[in-house]
Amino acid sequence: MEKYKYQSFIPQYYNVTTKLIDEMVEKGLGDKVAVYYKDKGYSYAEMQSMINRVGNALKILGVHMEERVMLVMYDSPEAMASFYGAIKIGAIPMPVNYMYTMHDYRYLLNNSRARTLIADSDFIEAIEGFKEKFLYLENTIIVGEKTRAYHISFHDIVDRCSDKLDVAYTTFEDAAFWNYTSGSTGVPKAAVHLQHDVFSCIDSYAKGILGINQDDILFSASKFFFAYGLGNSFFYPLALGASVVLLPDRPRPETIYSTITRYHPTVFFSVPTLYASMLEVEDTKKYDLSSLRLCTSAGEALPKEIFHEWKERFGLEILDGIGSTELLHIFISNRPGDVKPGSSGKLVPGYQARIVDDKGEEVPDGKVGTLLVHGESTAAYYYRHHDKTKTSMLGEWFNTGDKYYLDAGGYYYYRGRGDDMLKVGGIWVSPIEVEDALVSHPAVLAAAVVAKKDEHHLVKPQAFVVLKKGKHPSEKLAKDIQAFVKKSIAPYKYPRWIEFVKALPRTTTGKIQRYKLREG
Repeated sequence: MEKYKYQSFIPQYYNVTTKLIDEMVEKGLGDKVAVYYKDKGYSYAEMQSMINRVGNALKILGVHMEERVMLVMYDSPEAMASFYGAIKIGAIPMPVNYMYTMHDYRYLLNNSRARTLIADSDFIEAIEGFKEKFLYLENTIIVGEKTRAYHISFHDIVDRCSDKLDVAYTTFEDAAFWNYTSGSTGVPKAAVHLQHDVFSCIDSYAKGILGINQDDILFSASKFFFAYGLGNSFFYPLALGASVVLLPDRPRPETIYSTITRYHPTVFFSVPTLYASMLEVEDTKKYDLSSLRLCTSAGEALPKEIFHEWKERFGLEILDGIGSTELLHIFISNRPGDVKPGSSGKLVPGYQARIVDDKGEEVPDGKVGTLLVHGESTAAYYYRHHDKTKTSMLGEWFNTGDKYYLDAGGYYYYRGRGDDMLKVGGIWVSPIEVEDALVSHPAVLAAAVVAKKDEHHLVKPQAFVVLKKGKHPSEKLAKDIQAFVKKSIAPYKYPRWIEFVKALPRTTTGKIQRYKLREG
């Protein structure tokens, strides 16, 4: 296969920050706002200065090439500067979820062998819950108020450093950063991404699908600590000379509406769960979404009902797509003006896909199989997960573990994870299909379907259902929902049991953690 075009213009010695920061300033964008944050605009030149200062601060602390630097931070200019400052000196930034527990942080710090941590002060208490069991951590840099004498104040050290920094002698095949998987199927695993991975996504998705340009202002409700938000907020705006709104707050519906009204972004990135919650807000006329030209969705399949309701209310299509931590960003997506509700869309330029059966043979159109993807943005390997690397990264192909089928028009349809599929009466049943039917019921806000054995030890679907406001659990309602599903899809697929719950367990990317429901 012909290598993707980005390799034709990236020299052997290369660093991500050169293209995304330094060259933008050299091209005359130094005075343009790169980041909007808390009533202030940070120019490209100001971000370049902060990035260089962070890089110099890390060098003072003895951080060397290929050393890991863990980031537990809000989406902020300091976070962006820490991410790129580490990359510029050849170190490896690792953004991680700021909603993790002390057990998670102990695992991640020891697994990564990071000697340096940069964290917002709000998170340090949880991070240091098992400090005596950290095997490698030496430097703890705090954004905000220090709580321990050994903490290093971010601004005390960074602001005193020079804003001149030579880029490290890296190549486009060096590691640039790590992304930890969301842990939807087990412990988080570090996907090691190389310097060149970013540019495959920029050309294929940001340019090829979204058409992002210097006039755009991007806003991602999804945070930078996972791959979807990282691309939305840190890669795409800087690479294309656009601007980005960084929001430190948690993405609650009213906060998102207010932020859009305030900053007038043109491209909005979110997940289906948040779109559903935003549609639950009744009085939206006081908010102004007229600046938006595009809305995107990823993280889980977007139900058709959400697409239609969003379009009806705001006149905007939601471009659903699928990406992964391992592929860095979206590789299948709907296009502006070419949306097929209920599908993940078509292949993004630069990527190939195969749908295979259990023997690795390609299946015909319309038949469900496992999705394999090939693209230049694929991570090199999982750090210290050799067996998982071998079973997932199959030469040039990555086994997503997702069940899909392809229709005659080239649209891909998600049918759940491989370990989520149910075999009912000898026939495969997709939990996604049943969940889509459930959320079509007027009383249902969200639903998750898992396998449960009946009195004969045969597998049948069980549904966990979250009701909309004003709706109350009852046996009558459960039976009504079951009857509704029977009429909506093949009757054998209906959930034999319905359990009403207040919320579904989800990863921070919005994916339902069905394994937690299976475990009870």
